[in-house]
Amino acid sequence: MPGPMTTRIENKLREALNPSFLEIIDDSAKHAGHAAMKGLPKGETHFRVTAVSSAFEGKRPVQRHQFVYQILDAELKEGLHALSLTTNTPEEYKA
Repeated sequence: MPGPMTTRIENKLREALNPSFLEIIDDSAKHAGHAAMKGLPKGETHFRVTAVSSAFEGKRPVQRHQFVYQILDAELKEGLHALSLTTNTPEEYKA
């Protein structure tokens, strides 16, 4: 069962992007002992996100990532530490 941060990320991305495909993987356990994690809330902090959406059409990869960061601004301020993003348009995803 997904945790609360995973659920928030999914809900926000589904609402903002209306994706044809969305995958969110919590990689937090792989980073639990890292020095950079000291002082951060325990739990959901590192995610891999793959999103396919027509909202990315006409945007360069950096613009797509900035758009996702903007959508998840509150989560980034509340303990979300790292996002690995794969952002594609439906045409790119088919190829």
